[in-house]
Amino acid sequence: MSYVFIGADAVSAAAENLSTLGSSLSAANAAAAAPTTQLLAAGADEVSAAIAALFTHHGLQYQMLSAQAAAFHERFAQTLASTATTYASAEAANIPSLQTVENSILGVINTPTNLLLGRPLIGDGANGAPGTGADGGAGGILWGNGGAGGSGAPGQAGGTGGPAGLIGNGGAGGTGGVGGGPGGTGGTGGWLWGNGGPGGMGGTGAAGLPGGMGGTGGSALFFGHGGHGGTGGAGGAGAVGTAGTPGSATLAGGAGSAGGTGGIGGNGGIGGNGGLFFGDGGAGGRGGVGGAGGTGGAGGAGWDAVTAGGWGGTGGASGDGGDGGAGGGGGVGGRGSALASQFGLSRAGAYGDGGDGGAGGNPGAPGNGGAGGAGTADFIHGGAGGTGGDPGAVGRGGAGGLAGGPGAAAGAAGASGVTIHGNGGNGGNGGAGYSPETPGINAGNGGNGGNSGAFGNGGAGGPGGNAAPGGNGNGGDGGNGGKGYGGRGGDGGAGGNAAGTGTGGRGGDGGNGYDSPIAPNATITGGAGGNGGNSETGQGGDGGWGGAARINNSEATGAALGGAGGLGGTGLAGGGSGGWGGDAVNRGLGNTIGGDGAPGASGGATGTGGHGGWGGQADVVNPRSTGVVIGGTGGAGGDGTTGGNGGHGGNVYMNGLTAPIAGAGGDGGHGTTGAGGNGGNGGRAVIYNADSTDAAIGGAPGNGGNGATKGGNGGAGGQADHLGLGDAIGHAGGTGGTGLTGGNGGRGGGASTIQGAGDSYGGQGGTGGNSSGIGTTGGTGGDGGNASAGGGTAKGGQGGPGGQGGPGGSPGKSGTDGWP
Repeated sequence: MSYVFIGADAVSAAAENLSTLGSSLSAANAAAAAPTTQLLAAGADEVSAAIAALFTHHGLQYQMLSAQAAAFHERFAQTLASTATTYASAEAANIPSLQTVENSILGVINTPTNLLLGRPLIGDGANGAPGTGADGGAGGILWGNGGAGGSGAPGQAGGTGGPAGLIGNGGAGGTGGVGGGPGGTGGTGGWLWGNGGPGGMGGTGAAGLPGGMGGTGGSALFFGHGGHGGTGGAGGAGAVGTAGTPGSATLAGGAGSAGGTGGIGGNGGIGGNGGLFFGDGGAGGRGGVGGAGGTGGAGGAGWDAVTAGGWGGTGGASGDGGDGGAGGGGGVGGRGSALASQFGLSRAGAYGDGGDGGAGGNPGAPGNGGAGGAGTADFIHGGAGGTGGDPGAVGRGGAGGLAGGPGAAAGAAGASGVTIHGNGGNGGNGGAGYSPETPGINAGNGGNGGNSGAFGNGGAGGPGGNAAPGGNGNGGDGGNGGKGYGGRGGDGGAGGNAAGTGTGGRGGDGGNGYDSPIAPNATITGGAGGNGGNSETGQGGDGGWGGAARINNSEATGAALGGAGGLGGTGLAGGGSGGWGGDAVNRGLGNTIGGDGAPGASGGATGTGGHGGWGGQADVVNPRSTGVVIGGTGGAGGDGTTGGNGGHGGNVYMNGLTAPIAGAGGDGGHGTTGAGGNGGNGGRAVIYNADSTDAAIGGAPGNGGNGATKGGNGGAGGQADHLGLGDAIGHAGGTGGTGLTGGNGGRGGGASTIQGAGDSYGGQGGTGGNSSGIGTTGGTGGDGGNASAGGGTAKGGQGGPGGQGGPGGSPGKSGTDGWP
C-alpha cells in the first residue's frame, strides 16, 4: 500500500505562484499585441502590402492562441486552489473525530484507576479553580503532569500543585490571595523521572501590610530538578494622608497628614530539592517588592474672607509622603542530588535575590493662600492675601531586602517618591477696597508664593488688590514668588491698580531658584518680577525685581538664568520704574546669564518717565567652566515730561575659560518739557582666572535721552579688569542727548591688567549732545578712560568731542596712561 501525504499550505502556495505567472504572461501578450497586429506596409506597392498583411495575420493568430492558453492556465490554477481548500477542510473535519477517538481510548484506559485510586493512568491532573485555593489534581500513574494549584481567596494560601505519576512534572503552586496570602507549594516530580513544580507567588499585602511568602518549590524524587521557590508578594501600598482642614476667619488652613508607610515585601519561597540520583536543587524565590509609601494629604486652603476685609489665611502645608516598605528576603535554594553531587554532576539551588524596596510616597499638594477679604463699610481697607503653603517632604525609599545567602544579590533600595516635583502653593489675591464715597481706600497686598519641596517650582505671588473706583486709594502690592529647588522660582504677583490720585501697587519680586541634588543638571531660573500697578492720575507702581538663580554643585552642567524685572505701571503723575534683573551665580560648568532689567513706564503728557531697571549680575566661580557668561541688559528709561534714567548693565565676574559679555546700559528716556534721562552705565567685566587669555571688555553704555531743556548725559562705558594673561578693554562712553543745552558725553571705561603681557586700553569719552537752540551750548565730551598695565602696554582713552550748537561744547579730557 502506498501512502500519499498532502500539505494543504504547499498546494495553496503553488496555486498562488501559478496565478502570478499567468498575470505576467497576460501582461506580456497585451504589450505585444499592438506592434504585431497593426503592421503598416513599407511602401505603396502590392508586395509590401501583402507582406504587412501576412505578418499581421500571424500576430492575430498568436493572440488567439495566447487567449486560449491563458484561459486554460486560469482554470488549472483555480482547480489547484480548490484542491488545497478541499484537503484543508478534510483535515479540519477529521480533527474532532480523532480527538473523540483519543478521549474514548484514554477514558477506557483511565476508568479503572479513576474508580479505584481517584487518578488516571495516563494524562495530566486537573487545575485548581481560580480564587478557591484548591489543590491541583494528581497526574497519571504512568504518565502525566500534576495540575496547577488554584489561586487563593483574599488573604488565603494558593493551592498546592498536583504530584506527577511515574513520569512527569509536578504542578505549579497557586498564587496567594490578595491580602498577604502565601503562595502554594509546587507539586512533587515523577517517581522515576520529572521535575518538581515551581512554588506559587505570594499575594500582595493589604494596605501598609507585608506581602505573602512565596511557595516552596516541589522536590524531585529520583531523577529531576527541584522546582524554583515562588516570588514573595509585594507589600501593600501605604494609605493616603488626609487633606488638611480649610482655614477659618482666625486660623490658617490645616496641614495634610503624612502618607502611610508601605508594607514589607514577602520573603521568597524555598527551592525544591533535586532527585536522589540526579538533579539540581531549585533556586530560592526572589523577595517581594516593598509597598509604595502613601501620598501625603493636601494642605487645606486658606480662608477667603467674604465680609470684613481681613487677611487671607495661610495655606496649609501638605503632608509628607510615606516611606516605602522594605524588600522581602530571598529564598533559600534547594539541595542538589546527594549522589550526583559527589561526582560534580549536580548542584544546590541558588539563593534568591532580596526584593527591591518600595518607592517612597509622593507629597500632597500644598494649599494655596486664601484671598484677602474685600473691604466693608466697617473695615474699608482690603485684607492681604494669605501665603501659599509649602509642599511636604517626599517619602524615603524602602530598604532593599536581605540577600538569600552566599552568591545572591541584595535587593536595591527603593526610590523616593515618584512625583519628586513638589511645587509651592500660589499666594492669595489681595482684597479690594470697598467704599467709593470715602477717599484713601487702599487695597490689600497679594500673598507670597510658597516654597517648593526638594525638587519643584516656587509658587507664584498673589496679585495685589485693586483700589475701589471713585476714590484715591492705592493698589495693593503683589506678593513675592516662592523659592524653587531644581527648577524655577515663582513669579512675583502683579501690583494692584490704584484709583484717582493713588499710587499703583508695586509688583512682587520673583522667587530665587536653587539647584537640587535630585536633578543636579537642571536649568535653574529665577522667577520674573511682577508688573507694577497702573494709576488713573497718580504715580504708577514700580515693577518687582527678578529672582536670582544659584547653582552650587561644581559638576552641574545646567544653566543659571536670572529672572527678568517686572514692568513699571503707568500713571499721569509719573510712570513706575522697571524692576531690576535677577543675578545669576554658577559654581558649576553651565551657562550663566543675568536677568534683564525692565524699562521704565511712560509718564504720558503730564508725568515723569520711570527709571529703567538694572541688569542682573553674572558670576562664574568654577575655573573649569566653559559656559556662556552674559550680564543682564539695563532697561531703558521711560518717556515723560522729564525722561527717566536708563538702567545700568549687569556686571560679569568670570573665573572660567571663556570671554564674558558685560551687560549693556539702557538709554535715557526723552523729556517733552524738561530734561532727558541719563543713559545707564555699561556693565563691568572682570576676569580673575590667572590662566585666561581671553580679553575682558566692558559693556556698552546707554545714550542720554533728548530733552526740551537739557539732553540727558551719556552713560559711562563699562570698565574692564583682567587678573590673568589677556587684554583689558574699556568701552567708549555714551552719547549725550540733544536739548537746549546738550547732554554731556559719558566717561570712557577704565582698563587694568595685573600680570603677564596683556595690554590695557581705556575707552574713548562719549560725544557731547548737540544743542537744539540758537546761542545755547552743546554738551561737553566725556573724559577718556584711564588705563594701567602690569606687564604690557597701557593706553588711556581719548576725550570725546563736544556737542554742536551755539558756541559748542568743550571736548573731554583724555585718559591717563598707566605704568608700562
